[in-house]
Amino acid sequence: MANNPASAARGRATSATAQAAIDAGLRQFLLSVYNYMASGLALTGAVAYVAAESGLYASLIKTPLLLWGVILAPLALVVLLSLRIDKMSLGTAQAAFWAYAGLIGLSLSGLFLVYTGASIARTFFITAATFLAMSLYGYTTRSDLSGVGSFLGMGLVGIIIASLVNIFLVSSALQLAISLIGVIVFVGLTAYDTQRLKDIYMESDSSVIAGKKAIMGALALYLDFLNLFVLLLQLSGERRS
Repeated sequence: MANNPASAARGRATSATAQAAIDAGLRQFLLSVYNYMASGLALTGAVAYVAAESGLYASLIKTPLLLWGVILAPLALVVLLSLRIDKMSLGTAQAAFWAYAGLIGLSLSGLFLVYTGASIARTFFITAATFLAMSLYGYTTRSDLSGVGSFLGMGLVGIIIASLVNIFLVSSALQLAISLIGVIVFVGLTAYDTQRLKDIYMESDSSVIAGKKAIMGALALYLDFLNLFVLLLQLSGERRS
């Protein structure tokens, strides 16, 4: 039986319309992710600057128990979001994300006391340019980055272990190696996590679930950006005299 040209044309049009709807929805989802991430970074930066300039961070240093509480609290929030976000309302998940960003800012405020403002600004723009380039690559590439993601995940575990060991060794050579390898790992993870967001969007089946997944996606990219920034600052930042 010969194919009906009119039916084939309608099928192609329907397929094109469906794909256009998917693309539009994906762009909206990613826009939500980047808005969360950018807002989180802005909050982190503002809290870090205010805490450094107001002397709040200096006060924390004088109270080690409280300082450790500030350092460990974000880890608790990440675990909470990772394990319990399905049980949370969207508003609670958003509040946990903002609290996490604020606490990270408080724990990183010492950077403003160690490095000059000019070098912090310069490193931020370098990080932003690198992040945007790799995120765009992850969004547009047709290559499957899942294998690379697994390799980078193992590299991240290695960096964490080496960092813990270096707390006791206090080796400048090891710290340099950790920073260099860390930059490579987080540059790669930026592309991998961006590509993974496309798959995450396709699995969403309601606006609430999509909203929660946008928060978790923003958290992943936020951590990629922040770790890349800190590592680059350690490598090239100009310290205060």
